Amino acid sequence: MNKTLEKIVLNWVPDDSKVIDLGCGDGSLLRLLADKKSVTGYGVENDPIKINLCIKNGVSVIQQDIDSGIQEYKNMGFDLAIMASSIQCLKKPKDALENILKVANECVITLPNFGNWELRSSLFTGKMPSSDRLPAKWYETKNIHLCTIADFEELCDSNRYNIKKKIYLNRHGKSSWVTDLLPNFFAAEAVYLIGK
Repeated sequence: MNKTLEKIVLNWVPDDSKVIDLGCGDGSLLRLLADKKSVTGYGVENDPIKINLCIKNGVSVIQQDIDSGIQEYKNMGFDLAIMASSIQCLKKPKDALENILKVANECVITLPNFGNWELRSSLFTGKMPSSDRLPAKWYETKNIHLCTIADFEELCDSNRYNIKKKIYLNRHGKSSWVTDLLPNFFAAEAVYLIGK
């Protein structure tokens, strides 16, 4: 996670809250939140190598496939869930989002924007697009449900999820008037705080 995203998440996560990070990677974000915001954090990760890194970072982590369900966390009193750059990797992102908002009152979601102008223009080469933010080749990518900012916001609207905050970032990880004006075209990534 880049420094801009870290700052956004730090600003949005309340002090002393209980947080679950779905697809937590090496646990570095939860470690940062514990150090800076005194959160009680738990990670969910499926990759055994990343789980070992979580343990080295002193992060409580559970090995689980998010697509298999996260219902067992429903009544555990989580204030906030985080899913950073993972929702597009799930088999059923709509179901996952619904379940996440049953587990926690709010959720921070970050996602790459596949409608970004660089990705669109690279289709003219006749090959699947890639960028600095999405460098994997089509046969190596974990992204199985490609979406744009417009697609994701339509999903939230049709399911009556409240987008409480949103920030659009360019390929350098910065927000600007251009990304705010035409996010689906100019933003490389979006960050959302979603509630019921």
